[in-house]
Amino acid sequence: MINEQIIANAPDIRRSFESAVPFRHVQIDNFLKPEICEGLLSDFPSFDKEKAKNELGYVGGKAVTENVSSVSPFYAKFYEYINSKPFLQIMSDLTGVQDLFADETLFGGGTHENLDGQYLDAHIDFNIDERRMLHRRLNLLIYLNKEWDQAWGGSIELHSNPRIPETNEIKGFVPLFNRAVIFETNEYSWHGFPVIRLPQDKKHLSRKSFSIYLYTKDRPAEEVVAPHTTFYVARPFPDHVKSGQVLAESDYQYLRGLMANRDGLIQMYQDLLIQKEQRLRDFMQATQRKA
Repeated sequence: MINEQIIANAPDIRRSFESAVPFRHVQIDNFLKPEICEGLLSDFPSFDKEKAKNELGYVGGKAVTENVSSVSPFYAKFYEYINSKPFLQIMSDLTGVQDLFADETLFGGGTHENLDGQYLDAHIDFNIDERRMLHRRLNLLIYLNKEWDQAWGGSIELHSNPRIPETNEIKGFVPLFNRAVIFETNEYSWHGFPVIRLPQDKKHLSRKSFSIYLYTKDRPAEEVVAPHTTFYVARPFPDHVKSGQVLAESDYQYLRGLMANRDGLIQMYQDLLIQKEQRLRDFMQATQRKA
């Protein structure tokens, strides 16, 4: 299902991947055979609010379908392929990351649809699938947008360090049809996308993609840390907001939104910490009762 020319060019693509900054990545256009990418777009599931709840539990502008086999017979075949050994070997050939495992549940992956106004704060992904104790190593993002302008936002951006906006270096890729972006996942693979602002006559469009996450049993010793969830960094103030200026109403509302988003992230991490502490306490109590 992957374009044969891509497979033939695997050594060159791997060299590009391995030498890229701010961390290893590569953009590959015409990644899938044309009819395969057309099939993913034509059978793409409709936006479902039940699948659009964010980390804070609210319905947002991003819908994710993980159970892609239920979408259509074509999607079922594609799902079978991305879990196959030939596919995993091609991904190893393109990146140099060997002995990859697929995730049959597509946890967090599958189809992603983002509506006008949606954004994705810069973040690093959870590092370990604790169900199988596998290390998350690669993200493969395949874009399905035949009509997209960079000025509309939504370009996937790779960051050197979003926690220091003054020196943060950003590399962006417009989410064009049949464009794949592959990047490693580790403790500095920061990525996200800026807010989508569609023109009035393009509001019917959405940002569509298919996400695949791949794992290994081990990873380089210098990259190993304790299991953690996804870590987000809230967006910085926009460049045009400067000291001494009078804020327009739109600027004021935007800053209020930034603060609400930051507060929501803090609350989410507090809740996660409490839940983890409770699980640990329950485990210790159960162990003591057995003793």
